[in-house]
Amino acid sequence: MDYLKHPYTSQRMTTFGKNGMVATSQPLAAQAGLDILKQGGNAIDAAIATAAALTVVEPTSNGIGGDAFALVWTNGKLHGLNASGPSPQSISIEAVKERGYEEIPAHGWVPVTVPGAPGAWAELSKEFGKLPLTEVLKPAIDYAENGYPVSPILGKFWKLAYKKFKGILTEEEFTHWFETFAPGGNPPEIGEVWKSPGHASTLKEIAETNAESFYRGELANKISSFSKEYNGFISKEDLENFQPEWVDPINVKYRGYDVWEIPPNGQGLVALMALNVLNGMDIDEKESIDTYHKQIEAMKLAFTDGQKYITEEKAMSVKVKDLLSEQYAEKRRALIGEEAITPEPGTPPKGGTVYLATADGEGNMVSFIQSNYMGFGSGLVVPGTGIALQNRGHNFSLNTEHDNRLEPGKRTYHTIIPGFLTKDGQPVGPFGVMGGFMQPQGHLQVVMNTVDFHLNPQTALDAPRWQWLKDKKVLVESNFPNHIAQELSRKGHEIQVALDSGAFGRGQIIWRNPDTGVLSGGTESRTDGAIAVW
Repeated sequence: MDYLKHPYTSQRMTTFGKNGMVATSQPLAAQAGLDILKQGGNAIDAAIATAAALTVVEPTSNGIGGDAFALVWTNGKLHGLNASGPSPQSISIEAVKERGYEEIPAHGWVPVTVPGAPGAWAELSKEFGKLPLTEVLKPAIDYAENGYPVSPILGKFWKLAYKKFKGILTEEEFTHWFETFAPGGNPPEIGEVWKSPGHASTLKEIAETNAESFYRGELANKISSFSKEYNGFISKEDLENFQPEWVDPINVKYRGYDVWEIPPNGQGLVALMALNVLNGMDIDEKESIDTYHKQIEAMKLAFTDGQKYITEEKAMSVKVKDLLSEQYAEKRRALIGEEAITPEPGTPPKGGTVYLATADGEGNMVSFIQSNYMGFGSGLVVPGTGIALQNRGHNFSLNTEHDNRLEPGKRTYHTIIPGFLTKDGQPVGPFGVMGGFMQPQGHLQVVMNTVDFHLNPQTALDAPRWQWLKDKKVLVESNFPNHIAQELSRKGHEIQVALDSGAFGRGQIIWRNPDTGVLSGGTESRTDGAIAVW
């Protein structure tokens, strides 16, 4: 790729390797994946090992009780896996309102949906893995059983979550979170060793039963019993009925490359819609007011459509292909002028999270993402198991007219999205930027940094980011060029400068040279990011 010709301006150097690479937000998890590669596992095995380890070594962002999505390049084809769980069969808008809520709360039992991550690990292992799950989960089990020292960014967010939870999670059902994640009454300090025996035993049981125990065995019994004790909606039947779904990835062609995402219920569609709009516009240079203005305007138009239409695909009132049509992109493109606009959803023609990337010497590559949502999730931990349950149902609407309205057994609008880049039918590689509604915005910026501006993987990640919030409000990082921010303000954008980079996502990239097979990777400077390479 042309990025090798670009002058280097990044904080870190791009990492190169040949036999295998794992890029993620925590060094110990990256090393876990590399260990599995060295033991004869492939990129899929390494992804599972890394993902499982992340539930232990970065519990502030994900857990066993969360969801997952994956894009897997193997045997010359890109495969998509949607392992997001549905709402419980017993829940409904009426049932939630009967409990006194006008919107779905962020914590407690109401927003808990069926966890998909253990199912994702088992399904990926069954379809494409080389090593048994009992071997692949060993590093994660070891970290949970024997402990590990807490890394700096992890420690920061752990303490912030503890302070928040201590003030709001006062009911009895939340005591298990504090027992697990604040043993002795305090969160672990940076550098302090933390371990979770319950987490270790749960991972062992998942490994030994290929996740059957989690959905149809003893672990399922523990989850459903805990739910029943506190009048939760999720039941053993909800767990029994869950199965990850293999899906056909969706894409747009962008300046000679194909950008791939998982179809709805994920929000990857937002990134594709924005790129589709920008594809028909002249983009000359990166540090240009014209470039930033067009990016922001395209993203806000795509996001507004996403917030109106994205939910489980069969429940959407419009078709994905219509939202990605050139006819609709042209219609939305025409709305972009010289001044910032307040976006409205269009009418198309009818027709908290961890991210990791892995690659091996055989050409297999994985883009994988998993999350509990909003940090630690619901605040509920199944007693004695280390299973922190997600609160993904918080994204449902209680408006009966909305596409993403709450319904029994339905998957909600999902923020976590893995990305993948190909060119001429060959893999370039996996990429992703975690962080709630920042994710499609991060995808757009990383893709354009790579394709339009020829930045190497590390520089593409380190470049200052912006985030559209709502209406004309745009948040920029403190190192964002001041003169560009001033010019954007004169165009009507309401610019806010963030003092902390925590809101701008955390990404990873691995690109593969099609001629030599050499892997080049970038990792996130905004977190404890690391690349383990062989």
